[in-house]
Parts: sequence; structure tokens; C-alpha cells
Amino acid sequence: MRVIFTEEMKQVADDLDRMAQEVRTAILGAGKALLESDVEVAQNVIDGDLEIDALETSVINQCVQLLARQNPVATDLRVVVSTLRLASTFERMGDLARHVAEIARRTYPESALTPETREVFAKMQQFLDETTEELIHVLSNRDVKAAEQLIINDDKLDALHLQIFDIVNSDQWTGTTQQTIDVVLLGRFYERFGDHAVSAARRLVYIVSGFDPTKAPQTKADSSDKDPYLSAPEK
Repeated sequence: MRVIFTEEMKQVADDLDRMAQEVRTAILGAGKALLESDVEVAQNVIDGDLEIDALETSVINQCVQLLARQNPVATDLRVVVSTLRLASTFERMGDLARHVAEIARRTYPESALTPETREVFAKMQQFLDETTEELIHVLSNRDVKAAEQLIINDDKLDALHLQIFDIVNSDQWTGTTQQTIDVVLLGRFYERFGDHAVSAARRLVYIVSGFDPTKAPQTKADSSDKDPYLSAPEK
């Protein structure tokens, strides 16, 4: 029975890895569509969300069957339940990428971003490019230390998100009502990408160690002016 469980769990893990790769592709594509006003890439991201949804369904169905047939306990149960949660998290990240792509498609051939916000969103996208790459590494290698660092690093994205609000609320903001709505929504979508990445990292730490980590206040960066992600946008 243990051999059967291991083999079936390996298939689930493969589907989850593929799902993470598809999510990373979607986030990269959404960023390209937004920053470069590329409507073709935006449409590819929107269409590709169906594949992410299908993978989530596959992972959920396999996990439910494992729970029903194998009756896992202890560590095995922790892995199966956590895998269910990870699949849900990745699916939500895919949805967010689709939302970003939909805004890019709707505003084409113009950009949804204003000149004042473009640099901040470029930094947010760069951060997510690196974060999703690290998340795949953590998933494949069960690297707890890398997962914990990913959790800590989310403070950088939170700070960038606040910069968007500062720009929109400033006296110099000249965007239209629709631009204001789009920029605020996009900022929220990007911030949620980071939240879901943290959730996935915490879940992976839990799979490996049984410990559920949280962001510790003392681990936050001491100063934002030393980090390229946190420098103020150019005027």
C-alpha cells in the first residue's frame, strides 16, 4: 500500500509542479502584456488560464481519491491536504494573471499604466519574476530556508504597492477616473500575487517540517533606500 501511495503522490506532485510552471508563465506574460501593451500576449494569458484550472481539478481529484482509498495518516495526510491548498493557491494566482491581462487587452492600444506609475509596476513585475522562479525552486527542492526568505521578502512588494497609492493620492496625479481605477486594481492584483506566493511558501515549510511560519517583524528590512525595489520612482 505504501508503494502505491508513493507512486500516486508522485503523479500529483508532477501535476502540481506543472501547475506552478504554468502560473509562472502566466505572470510573466501578464507583465509583458501590461508593460508593453502586447494584446497577443494578453490573449494567450487569458486563454491559458483554462489549462491552470484543469490542472487544479486534476490535482484535487487525485488528492480526494488518495484520501478515500489510502487513508493516509500523520505526515502523508499533511502532504495531501497541503497539496490541495497549494493547488487552490496556484489557481488563484492564475486568475490574477488573467485579470491583469484582461485590463491590458481592454486598454489596448493604449497602456493601462500612466507614466507616473510605470516604473513602480516594472519593479513589481521584476520582483514577481524572481519570486515565482524561487517558488518553483522551493517546490521542487523542498528548500525550507529559501521558502522562509521568500516569506520575508514579501515586505518589498508591499512597499511598492504603497507607492502606487502615494502616487494616485498625490496632488500631481492627473489620471482619468478610469486610469485611477485601473492602476489601483492592478496594484492590488500585484500585491495579491505576493500574498499567494507567501501562502504557498508557508505551506511548503509546513509540508517539510510541520511548522507553520509567519512573517516576523524583526526580519523586515531596516531601510528601504538600500534596496533597488524600494527606491522612490523618478519624477
